[in-house]
Amino acid sequence: MTTKVHVHLFYGADPRFYRKGENIGCLYGYHHAESDEFKLTYSQDAKETKPVRLVRRALKAMLGFDLLHTLRNRDEILRSDVIWTHTEYEWLSVALLLLMRGRRIKHGRPPLLLAQSVWLLDKWPDYGLIRRWFYRKLIRRADLLATHARENALLCREYFGRDATQLFYGLNTRDFPVQPPKEWQPHTPLRIAAIGNDRDRDWETLIKAVGNDPRFAVRLATRRRIPRSLRSPNVHVTPAAGLNKQRELYDWADVVVVPLRPNSHVSGITVMLEAGAVGKPIVASNVGGLQDYFSERAVAYVPPFDADALRDALLGLASKPEEALRQVWEAAHELVSRDHTTEHYARQHVRVTCDLLRRHAQTVCQGSHQNGEADTSPNRQGE
Repeated sequence: MTTKVHVHLFYGADPRFYRKGENIGCLYGYHHAESDEFKLTYSQDAKETKPVRLVRRALKAMLGFDLLHTLRNRDEILRSDVIWTHTEYEWLSVALLLLMRGRRIKHGRPPLLLAQSVWLLDKWPDYGLIRRWFYRKLIRRADLLATHARENALLCREYFGRDATQLFYGLNTRDFPVQPPKEWQPHTPLRIAAIGNDRDRDWETLIKAVGNDPRFAVRLATRRRIPRSLRSPNVHVTPAAGLNKQRELYDWADVVVVPLRPNSHVSGITVMLEAGAVGKPIVASNVGGLQDYFSERAVAYVPPFDADALRDALLGLASKPEEALRQVWEAAHELVSRDHTTEHYARQHVRVTCDLLRRHAQTVCQGSHQNGEADTSPNRQGE
């Protein structure tokens, strides 16, 4: 029996247009779950005029999720057996759609919703009472809560009284094949690359650690605004513009730095996976559950907000190239042995979905028995 899975992604991730012509499949690798048993469909982006785009984004900012994008995809959502989502921006709106539809579903059974959260748990303490009440209503419609981080999963129990499943995020190794170098020798000054647009990147601590220091040359790729007071002549800031630019930056760098504020959603894990694949030593803030992905043998972890520790870690790598190379090889080994890939990420979704369908079928069967509906087959009726 084929299970119809609808993968509801953010506006802009439509596989028909995302990196068109490169044949990469779906962003995040969900296409690896396609099989005779699992038939996947994906949310589609509607063409928008500028005024409509402004309205959709304004509504998203007000609600905290993209309702208009979800409503445009409602037919495919409601035809599915299971819905996969990547962040709360998608599943909160799907949950609202399902609640609005109630049980008025064409094939008679509402879809099951796998609700995966990224930033929701970090933001939760800052939400007001009305938003919390509203989101709790939507959370109750989710059939399975999922996160990329164990810390987020623990917060689901604390905030919502529900267990959550940790699904390990993965790297597209076609974009970044795992190729650790045979040797590592730093440049003078030490070349540092830092990439990311996540809300929890701590660029201030990074610049305090290495800014105005001739021992370091820094390229910082982000769309986030860097205050003028932090600008430094040895820190070059530019937007992170495309895969080719990222590869060029990694090629240029001696070390990749991932400075972070405390968070619960493994902020920075994408950059760390990429750096591990291309064979660059990594210095990262020890927050967010990152050690579930890479151990202390594979990454030089430093306390958050500690500019001195960050600077010392960089100088330590530069002074001990053999130690930096050992760290690089350990990161590559852990990436491969723990299978932090998009293929494994998709397989995890298949596994938890099969478990969810099995539990749901048992619940339906038990409910039928309790309602006296178990003996309605022709044979049992004496026909």
